[in-house]
Amino acid sequence: MDSVLVLIGYRQRQNDLGVWEKEKPCRREVFCKVNSISRAEFFSAGRNGLNPEWQFEIFAGVYNGETVCEYDGKTYGIYRTYHVPGTDYMELYAERKGGANGE
Repeated sequence: MDSVLVLIGYRQRQNDLGVWEKEKPCRREVFCKVNSISRAEFFSAGRNGLNPEWQFEIFAGVYNGETVCEYDGKTYGIYRTYHVPGTDYMELYAERKGGANGE
């Protein structure tokens, strides 16, 4: 684990009218190992309209279901996770997010 990944989670709260709203994002830094996307993953995800860029390997205990992350100043969407059998690690597969705020 030689890199830092920022996991971004959005809490929701119910307002006075009963409507669920997103609160400010919670940002947490975690250590990770950065891997390139395999050729098979690239083509499989591409068939589903995704544009994968990175695979991050993190300790499974620090992952809370976040769907957005930030690496090297760029925002990515986490489109798939995989718990590596027999280990305490998870793989997060990320694609580049567009738009003004990357949501």
